[in-house]
Amino acid sequence: MRSPINTALAERVRNLPPYLFDRIDRLKTEAVRNKVDVIDLSIGDPDIPTPSVIVEALKQAAENPEHHRYPSYRGMASFRGAVSAWYKRRFNVAIDPELEALSLIGSKEGVGHLPLAFVNPGDVVLCPCPGYPVYSIGTLFAQGQPYFMPLKEENDYFPDFAAIPQDILKRARLMFLNYPNNPTSAATGRENFLRAIDLAHEHDIIICHDAAYTETYFDDKRPLSFMEIDGAREVAIELHSLSKTYNMTGWRIGFAVGNRDLVQGLGKIKTNLDSGVFQAIQEAAIVALQMSDDQSAYIRDTYQQRRDCMYDGLRGLGLSVKKPEATFYLWARVPEKFGSEAFSVHLLEKSGVLATPGNGFGVNGEGYIRFALTKGVERIKEAIERMRRVI
Repeated sequence: MRSPINTALAERVRNLPPYLFDRIDRLKTEAVRNKVDVIDLSIGDPDIPTPSVIVEALKQAAENPEHHRYPSYRGMASFRGAVSAWYKRRFNVAIDPELEALSLIGSKEGVGHLPLAFVNPGDVVLCPCPGYPVYSIGTLFAQGQPYFMPLKEENDYFPDFAAIPQDILKRARLMFLNYPNNPTSAATGRENFLRAIDLAHEHDIIICHDAAYTETYFDDKRPLSFMEIDGAREVAIELHSLSKTYNMTGWRIGFAVGNRDLVQGLGKIKTNLDSGVFQAIQEAAIVALQMSDDQSAYIRDTYQQRRDCMYDGLRGLGLSVKKPEATFYLWARVPEKFGSEAFSVHLLEKSGVLATPGNGFGVNGEGYIRFALTKGVERIKEAIERMRRVI
């Protein structure tokens, strides 16, 4: 019998940190195997069904044989047109659907592929910390060097650009921003975006604004698009997802808009690495983007009720937490006797409640834990009562 071939992973893959949500899924699987009734408040995967009008649009479009063929790499012209119309209606921003819009297989794909398009080996990429792990992982795949910008509570979780060393800024090629923010749920305003644009112009840095949560907001406090800000189109690309807005996480569709060179550069990567989004899903996404705000408001109302319940409950447990204006996460300090991961494991083992340890989003997330509003109010109340017995 011949010896097996060398199946060792490439060094760039071996050096990757364990993916946060894969680790959480393993913990959950083990608990379920042990017959634990797990209340999973860890991953931001909505439990509310996709609106039926979107599902019906998919059914109809899937019956069209024209949609069974390869889709356009850039997205159907009608989909990009719907994106442009939605941007104008929602943000009063004009987007050229031909040159400034691109379909994505979810915004995660855009985050992961963008460094491949614009980052050379050794280039620095400015990543928020705590932050979505794919910002740094995509950078590593492109052989770039992540530089982690601390997001601190005292700065409302916005980077302190003055604290970034000059030698890092000279080598920086790309900066990721994400507001409303995951995991901290922080929102930000026009002045901070203007500061980011000034920094980009001064140091020739591309900005990628991950806007996945702009439509999950509360108390009528609508978040801004980065593209609303003067000068943004000269330096930035913005990524959106339909996953959270319309409860379509499993559909895998999003889009990129902004500076046409950046959009087209990302598109060039896509033409070589994927074959686009199934056209029936794009047809259904058009229906979603054309929905009136009133039609999707019930989703926000549902999350607002859950936010209020979770916020009051966590405060009642003595945890320090701010009431979020957007996203469906609450970012709470862990009790002093615990680290982030130890507290997360403690909650799961002692109460069956699963939440995401803050250090999974980077070293600056240590001391925090993230709760997702992906269960109904009654289940959240049950989670609070379970945690009350073990904290």
